Amino acid sequence: MSDVVNSLEPWQFYLIISVVLTYTLVAGGWVLAKAGRSPLWILLLLFPYVNILAVWAFAYIRWPFADGPADGRGAPQQDGGDA
Repeated sequence: MSDVVNSLEPWQFYLIISVVLTYTLVAGGWVLAKAGRSPLWILLLLFPYVNILAVWAFAYIRWPFADGPADGRGAPQQDGGDA
């Protein structure tokens, strides 16, 4: 594996790293948006040690789509169509 990395030009190596990093940030932002959070949280993954805390906090914060609304009334009722 190191032979492949050593045979690359520096710009090729940086291009591969930037593509992988971009894909990771876009996919993570999409997951955060689907979870009801701001996709900007993904920027915390760029900082060492902060990324561990960010993932830990994300795992334990309230999940609006899974836990229901924050007003304590529970999940919204679906119309059964019995009208």
